Amino acid sequence: MNYIIRLATIDDCNNLSKLKHDVWEETYRGIYSDDKIDNYDYKRNTNRFMDIINNKDIDLYVVEYNNKLIGYMDFGKPYRPYKDYEQEIGLLYVLNEYQRNGIGRKLFSIAFNSIKEKGYKEFFISCNKYNYKAQEFYKKMGGVIIDSDNDDIDKSLPQVKFLYKI
Repeated sequence: MNYIIRLATIDDCNNLSKLKHDVWEETYRGIYSDDKIDNYDYKRNTNRFMDIINNKDIDLYVVEYNNKLIGYMDFGKPYRPYKDYEQEIGLLYVLNEYQRNGIGRKLFSIAFNSIKEKGYKEFFISCNKYNYKAQEFYKKMGGVIIDSDNDDIDKSLPQVKFLYKI
């Protein structure tokens, strides 16, 4: 599979917003409420991706295959601070049909090496508590669960935190 991983640009933001909705549809339908997915706000999410790209403390990468965005990842200073941790992988998504091709591992490796090069000794990842497939991936990447939120009626809220030592 011949894919390209590159830093995201402002021109990617509309496509990133569409990709995020597609990811939500295939990953979180049945976890998030139908209302949350059906009323996804494309413009708001386009603006969020612009904010991430314009944040000098966060790097956002996209994965492109046949001129189509199929995945993305961001890492750097936590978007939502957690305890005293200074670095996180905040987003890491690859469309289902492109998983199991080493793309997630490659993205993870880019973040891990960049965080290491900046002199940090650890980072964390937050994962939806009910996204078991992602949790298995994060465990395979060497993550150790350090925190797990209590269950909530809104299944989009509870998170599991993974710690990675460098």
